[in-house]
Amino acid sequence: MVAMAAAGHPVIGYLVWAALFGALFVWEGIGLVRSGDAFPTLSDTLGAVMRYPAGRWALFALWLWVGWHTFIRGWHFLLRDGGH
Repeated sequence: MVAMAAAGHPVIGYLVWAALFGALFVWEGIGLVRSGDAFPTLSDTLGAVMRYPAGRWALFALWLWVGWHTFIRGWHFLLRDGGH
């Protein structure tokens, strides 16, 4: 019942995603402006993770998961049986 109530208000979900991406951009901006400090940017963080093969595989798996859930999961017309 709660899921049905939440599905009726997709604007809240969009606002949450906008806030998350906004926070990410603010973090990156602060990191770029304060380049002399030890404040890491997103590229610094990804570089530290990609230094190790396990980190590269984890980021690749995350990229596949996000792509699947963003582009493929909701496309039911691609998964239908031709004539049915």
